[in-house]
Amino acid sequence: MYLFQTAGMSSLSSFAGVSTAPSLNRASFPSRPTSHFPFHSISRYSFCRIGVKCSYAEASVKEDSDSSAIDIVADIKTERVVVLGGSGFVGSAICKAAVSKGIEVISLSRSGRPTYSSSWVDQVTWMTGDVFYANWDEVLPGATAVVSTLGGFGTEEQMQRINGEANVVSVTAAKDFGIPKFILISVHDYNLPSFLLSSGYFTGKRKAESEVLSKYPTSGVVLRPGFIYGKRRVDGFEIPLDLVGEPLERLLRATENFTKPLSSLPGSDLFLASPISVDDVALAVINAVLDDDFFGIFTIEQIKEAAAKVSV
Repeated sequence: MYLFQTAGMSSLSSFAGVSTAPSLNRASFPSRPTSHFPFHSISRYSFCRIGVKCSYAEASVKEDSDSSAIDIVADIKTERVVVLGGSGFVGSAICKAAVSKGIEVISLSRSGRPTYSSSWVDQVTWMTGDVFYANWDEVLPGATAVVSTLGGFGTEEQMQRINGEANVVSVTAAKDFGIPKFILISVHDYNLPSFLLSSGYFTGKRKAESEVLSKYPTSGVVLRPGFIYGKRRVDGFEIPLDLVGEPLERLLRATENFTKPLSSLPGSDLFLASPISVDDVALAVINAVLDDDFFGIFTIEQIKEAAAKVSV
């Protein structure tokens, strides 16, 4: 008997009974206390009760037909991630990476399901909507983390709204629904002078960061990538940003010892900040989803380190 109780600037923009036993290779048994998140026992774990009945083949051992089954109770950790902007460049990479790790994924975006086909696309629940008007009752229940890739360029008012207010609304909704973790894709500051950081793009992003870190002080994650490269789809066309980003990343890594003294110059990171693969950003998000000790603000190099931990 098996019973389950489930209670960046992206390229410079942006039960009842079941009939089979749960696969043991997906079960994990937490070794650390989860006192930071009292709601884990409801949203992050399913409780499994397994009845085991022993029998013996030896003729000399008579089976007791009245013997009781042995109950084994274990916590099976499950992850359900909501990706805001999941059909975009960075969002789709996160959805794909999450699916590859066996994580249940829900995407909420204005464009809904991507127009192209791929095996991982069929494993994501695609929802069409705007975070300002979303019916969160249909999106957030049961989620263990929310990932926001919301951001973009436009007028000052537009950038404040999409980079700042949209994320603030999302953080507030996630907190109200008791979601344990919020992960924000923000942006590197490029060592720019303060007067340039006063634009709506950066002030909106920093406002969103503050909201995440204030509402999720011990579980909020802010990733600050720079130029994100990869194959980006725009209006049915694929733009190979990796043809620029990947060689540049290698060049900057090879010349790091020579360029380091220049890093303190204002605006120097416009030329010296390393590009980062969209796949590395996605894997860093997966690390954040799976690791309860992963929280705070992460720089470009720290994002790459986090990605390396789950890339195999």
